[in-house]
Amino acid sequence: MSVKDKRSNCPVSCALDIWGDKWSLLIVRDLMLSNKNTYGDFLKSTERIATNILASRLQSLEEHGIITKREHPDSKAKNLYRLTPKGIDLLPILMEIYIWSDKYFTIPADIKAIFKEAKKDKSKLAKQITKELKSNLTAK
Repeated sequence: MSVKDKRSNCPVSCALDIWGDKWSLLIVRDLMLSNKNTYGDFLKSTERIATNILASRLQSLEEHGIITKREHPDSKAKNLYRLTPKGIDLLPILMEIYIWSDKYFTIPADIKAIFKEAKKDKSKLAKQITKELKSNLTAK
């Protein structure tokens, strides 16, 4: 969906127009929590996104100001994707999804360990991750 198209003025609907498809929030997750930041990195995710869908979702997330794209410093053939402050602001939503999922699904131990702290002190973990992500905004 393009930047100007929206189904309604409902805040939930407007947000879902940006990141509510099957793939966009997974791309945000990979940028946020898995240190993935190139097209090739996203293709290696366990969910196995198709290249045409990945290209479309990256373009949409960029158009909506969730991510930025720039030349990779080590290769002109690659682009480097980063979350914008608007994208970083999705962290609390992702944290809540992880906490909810832990309640109803079997979560891998490594992921469970990270979000065990979130259950105790969401604010502390959010501040820590946000600080790391914001430091990446200025990194070359």
